[in-house]
Amino acid sequence: MTISEKPPTWRNGWTGLLVNIKDMSWIGWALLSALFAAATALLAKVGVAHVDSNLATAVRTTVVVVFAWGIAIALGKHGEIRSLDRRTVLFLTLSGLATGLSWICYFRALQLGPASRVAPLDKLSVPLVMVFAWLLLGEKMSGLAIIGGMLITAGAIVMVLG
Repeated sequence: MTISEKPPTWRNGWTGLLVNIKDMSWIGWALLSALFAAATALLAKVGVAHVDSNLATAVRTTVVVVFAWGIAIALGKHGEIRSLDRRTVLFLTLSGLATGLSWICYFRALQLGPASRVAPLDKLSVPLVMVFAWLLLGEKMSGLAIIGGMLITAGAIVMVLG
């Protein structure tokens, strides 16, 4: 590629970028999730400084609800809600409750402690998900995955103690 050429993702302008996002694998989405989660921790730490952590969670949740419904409506997916079965609604509801509890605890932890130590402890959710997925969903774990989970756990502990 010469200096005068545009990078491949911009070859077709915004349309090309959107096509690339549409075709992105789970790895790309997971990396974007990590990026936004990092931004969330820093922004939340500043945002929760002078307000009750539960009120902060309520404000944040309202933004998430409006944003998520906006995306669903913009993509024309909102009509599919009528086709959800009871099991799906139950587990999405339970997931929503777990998310709410997680956010309430996370915001309180951020209010009380440094973001650089709260975030690593929060990421212990990764090895916990690995164990629960193995126990409850029957997902397989390779030796390397187990080592990775142990390293994440050790890293979180070291970062909190350090």
